[in-house]
Amino acid sequence: PIAYQGALEEEAKQRQEDSNVKINNHELNENVVGVVSNPTLINKQIVKGVVRAKLNKRRHLVIPSAISSTYLDRLMPSIVTDLFEPQTVTYNGGIANIKKWRISCYMEIMESGVPCTNPHLALKSHCWELLETCNKLFASWYRQQHACNDSTTSSYKVDGEGDPIVSRLMTFITRYTPAPDENALLKHVDGAGKVDGSVVVALPIDRWTASEEENSFEGHGGGLTFWDGRTQRSADNIGRRGPEEIVYDTRSGDIAFIDKAVWHQANPITKGTRWALVIFYRVESNTEI
Repeated sequence: PIAYQGALEEEAKQRQEDSNVKINNHELNENVVGVVSNPTLINKQIVKGVVRAKLNKRRHLVIPSAISSTYLDRLMPSIVTDLFEPQTVTYNGGIANIKKWRISCYMEIMESGVPCTNPHLALKSHCWELLETCNKLFASWYRQQHACNDSTTSSYKVDGEGDPIVSRLMTFITRYTPAPDENALLKHVDGAGKVDGSVVVALPIDRWTASEEENSFEGHGGGLTFWDGRTQRSADNIGRRGPEEIVYDTRSGDIAFIDKAVWHQANPITKGTRWALVIFYRVESNTEI
């Protein structure tokens, strides 16, 4: 009887948890199904992940294998063999100390023509389903990350489902190689801190232009590092040395949600190629004139 009672309590707890998830997150629409690995679990992963992140004062979240590997394996061949055409971008002052950035193909650009004036519309069309899915996932994450006790004081405009209204400011795919100025994007904040948040999706290892063994970076770097969360004390326990450093060994399908002005980097690789989709977001504010 005691074990049975415990099982009933656990079942009731799970039902309440599932109910809370449904209250805080709308069901994913049909367009997302097939792109996301597990549509029935992704919202729960976001809710639980944000709760843990907030306990550690973190403003980012990485969910492993969120995007379906099957879907990405169908998407990638045309990207690596045909559509990917990197544009050369010159940044004033450089981006992470790189003045000329040559390893990204931009699908969507800012209204001012930053960082280039020739977005690759065919690549955007090819990735459209994935881009729209990222919108839904980012909005769901942002809602949880910025939730407060009084929902009437929300600082952003919401859609009919209660999620923030978001738009993509800039979208690009990056291919890292071991070459100098192409192997990493070192410590930086996205959009120089002028975007409301961003998403990074790890894409598959290129198995279509060469063997997986040749293009793999496994064991040779990669992944993401964040400087975020609780301030860490120095070894002498007197001075402070800044936020915690968190390293993720990201692989195909992993998705990172990043809040405004969170320091992070794409870690260097010394072999192979590493591909990533990056999206900068704007959240429509309630205070805009």
